[in-house]
Amino acid sequence: MRRALRLLLATIRSAARSRRDLTLENLALRHQLAMCSRRPQVRNADRALWAHLLRRWPGWRTALVVLEPATVVRWHRAGWRRYWTWKSRRRPGRRRIPLEARELIARLARGNPRWGAVRIRGELLALGYDISAETVRRYRLRALRRPPLQRWRTFLANHRSEIWAADFFTVPTLTFGTLYVFFVISHARRRIEHVNVTAHPNADWVWRQLIEATAWNRRPRYLIRDRDSSYGAGFIARARRIGIETVLTPFRAPQANGIAERVVRTLRQECVDHLIPLNERHLRRLLLEYVDYYNATRPHQTLDLETPEGPRVVQRDGVVIAIPVLGGLHHRYERRAA
Repeated sequence: MRRALRLLLATIRSAARSRRDLTLENLALRHQLAMCSRRPQVRNADRALWAHLLRRWPGWRTALVVLEPATVVRWHRAGWRRYWTWKSRRRPGRRRIPLEARELIARLARGNPRWGAVRIRGELLALGYDISAETVRRYRLRALRRPPLQRWRTFLANHRSEIWAADFFTVPTLTFGTLYVFFVISHARRRIEHVNVTAHPNADWVWRQLIEATAWNRRPRYLIRDRDSSYGAGFIARARRIGIETVLTPFRAPQANGIAERVVRTLRQECVDHLIPLNERHLRRLLLEYVDYYNATRPHQTLDLETPEGPRVVQRDGVVIAIPVLGGLHHRYERRAA
């Protein structure tokens, strides 16, 4: 009896509802039935449908049989976030002002630190830039907070005349021994200032090489080197006493001493990789001959194809002759009278 009465009341209530509510309820019930009859039960299309019903139909809770109201609300909020993420990407914010205008704002702010944003905006209007005071204020604060900084290229160009670099590399001998080549190069003209060879490098030997490289009061302000133990523990203090500050490169960072590493590659590719030295004397003689050629004749790209010792004299008259270097491994060309 109660069941029949409940069914009668539901029928009367349904008759009083609008056709739209009945259609949406029928859609919701059928959709839930379809979800139960397939695997997986929930798809993105299901979430989108219920998020739409939550927004368009106030009585959506009455039709829930399989789903929980909290689940539908969670789907709706996730859809809302995705919608606004998509809309934000399609419609970017206010367009940024041109780079020229930003640089001009920074220039005016640094040159006139007492000027406010409105004062700078007045100058910009006179120069043909219609920019709001709020935008000027934002870029003005950035300019005053970040003073103009020089680039590393500029810094090194201004200091390279005071910088030398030192490094070691090894060369195998005919009898399967190992020789150690020590050299010093200046950053200013990429000139190899000193080179020597030993089979047993130690602190006293390395210090003598530095003294020979800095003879006649020719010494740098800074010396870049790695952390090789051959320099000894007292090298930094001894170098400071003669006016040289030692700059140690970080561990496993050969790029920190890039010029010296590049010269090691050049010495290998153009000299020692093509030779089998017999002993220290033999390798020293070959390296000194190549270093003379390297400093006086070999053109360098970083020096606009000049040599480390300066531009070569242009010869226009005479016959071109070839002068062998290292037995013909390289050649030096000059003009001689016929």
